[in-house]
Amino acid sequence: MTLIEFQARLLVAAGATHIILVVARMTPELLGAISRIGRRGVSVDAVRSAREVLEKLHPLARVLVVADGVVTTGDVVQAIAAAPQDTLLVTDQMDPHYERVGANVAWAGLALLDCKRIAEVAALPRDYDFQSTLLRVAAQAAADQVRLDPHMAPGHSIERSTQALAARGNGTVAALVSKPARWAERFLLSPLVRLILPPLMTRGVGSIALLAGGVAVALGGWLTIFLGHAAAGMAVTYLAIAIAAIAAALAWVRDEGAVARLATHATPAIVAVAALLVGYGADRPAGLILAFAFIIIAALLERIAGSAPVRRLWASPVAYPLVMLPLLAVGQPLFALGAAALYAVVTLAVAIEGFLEKP
Repeated sequence: MTLIEFQARLLVAAGATHIILVVARMTPELLGAISRIGRRGVSVDAVRSAREVLEKLHPLARVLVVADGVVTTGDVVQAIAAAPQDTLLVTDQMDPHYERVGANVAWAGLALLDCKRIAEVAALPRDYDFQSTLLRVAAQAAADQVRLDPHMAPGHSIERSTQALAARGNGTVAALVSKPARWAERFLLSPLVRLILPPLMTRGVGSIALLAGGVAVALGGWLTIFLGHAAAGMAVTYLAIAIAAIAAALAWVRDEGAVARLATHATPAIVAVAALLVGYGADRPAGLILAFAFIIIAALLERIAGSAPVRRLWASPVAYPLVMLPLLAVGQPLFALGAAALYAVVTLAVAIEGFLEKP
């Protein structure tokens, strides 16, 4: 994922319908980025001058300007996009990467401007730097200056170094990975994803390859359970779940929707097969019946959880192996399945009660 794609994601989330890239020259990498941005349902154009920008814009358009090298957050972009009139985001930092718009104020790289500001720049000589000239024109037109919120400042910067930009951008993208409500995902998987996602992105690891690795690990866990080592197999299965979660996050960041959905659905499938194998290895009729009952209850819970306000202590596919693992370690597979099923039943009952309480 490139910085431009990351910026485009933030702009689309803020309501942008047309994105124009002002570039010095076209490259194959840039063409690929433009193609991926277009999949989000917005128009994308690449131009070289202010006059070309003006030709692409609607006369009544409001233009959200993003400077070179800006790494920011959705909250900052949406705050500027909601401004009622011409607005410059400014900061007191006198970093050399920031252009000054006053004695003690520097432009923080975001601005919301009327289309006529672009027209004013287009009327000037072509050899003027577009970005700097646009900033001066906006400042001279007495655009409002909104200071960068100190609470948002740590997630906002302008980077020029390729290495620093890559590190900062990857870290920011990792921070965008959602924090799930349920405890197992929130406190176990999400921190792991945030830790591992940046280096995987830096090395260009493919999400499909990562998901295939997770499936291979899951096969190893299932085989271990089938051979009679249920506790060790469940531990390996949990590793497969973690790999699938990382693959889902990586695919989401890269806009690989099909891979992300497949990786997300892989987790309950991995747990279901592991539970069936645990039941198969226990007392045959009772174990299989308990395993099937557990899978049905867990599936109903996931169906309801998609429409109900989820609570922290609710059961989830990520939590079931953690519940079963201690009991499997002491050689009690039936109790392990029973504990997981009971956890799912209690959570399902709470979820149903929540629906009944709605007016």
